[in-house]
Amino acid sequence: MGFSLSSSCLATSSLSIKISKPCCDVRLGLRSSVFTRSHKTNLLGQPVHGFTADASRNWSFITGSRIAIKPKLSRVNFSKNVQGVRASWLANAQVASNAFTLGTIAVLPFYGLMVLAPKSELTKRSMQSNIPYVVLGLLYAYLLYLSWTPETMQLIFASKYWLPELPGILKMFSSEMTLASAWIHLLVVDLFAARQVFHDGVENKIETRHSVSLCLFFCPIGVLIHVITKALTNRVGPAKHGS
Repeated sequence: MGFSLSSSCLATSSLSIKISKPCCDVRLGLRSSVFTRSHKTNLLGQPVHGFTADASRNWSFITGSRIAIKPKLSRVNFSKNVQGVRASWLANAQVASNAFTLGTIAVLPFYGLMVLAPKSELTKRSMQSNIPYVVLGLLYAYLLYLSWTPETMQLIFASKYWLPELPGILKMFSSEMTLASAWIHLLVVDLFAARQVFHDGVENKIETRHSVSLCLFFCPIGVLIHVITKALTNRVGPAKHGS
């Protein structure tokens, strides 16, 4: 009598029982279905329910009797993994949304002071403080840490010349966390540029409210408008003194 057990991926295992009796060759074929209630089966670390098996029996007086059992899976429970991934995604999305909102609200008072009260001492002291850049910088570093993946550098330097390419950047910014970190990055740079415009206006007595306002969402245009305003102011000033 021989006994053999073999298995393969996805629980397609077969159980064979062989009884060897030499005689003439007469074969009988039987096939039945077996339902195992007490057998516990795991697939990819998850419990499997509704485990059934087909048993086929072939009898031969030469080769003996062979019973082959092939299990079938009717239902696999992946609910725990799915719920874990969903909860993680919702948590990351909530963090990104909160950071986006808090970062935007944090910079608005400074723009309000520069536009509504440019000559106030409170505005001048606020623009000399580095606290907003430290706070936003820490928030940006935290979001960057959460959004960083092993393939981030590959997406940034996707070309053979180690230069960024648009498809790679587009794929990288498909993540909400990465997009939120980029928004905080823009807020910090825009506020810093607006502060430079404001200080230059105070030093040279140039109107900067329109330029500072543009720096909030269109920073390069705001800086360009300030350069034009400064050039026109310096040209008009000597002309008035000459007349």
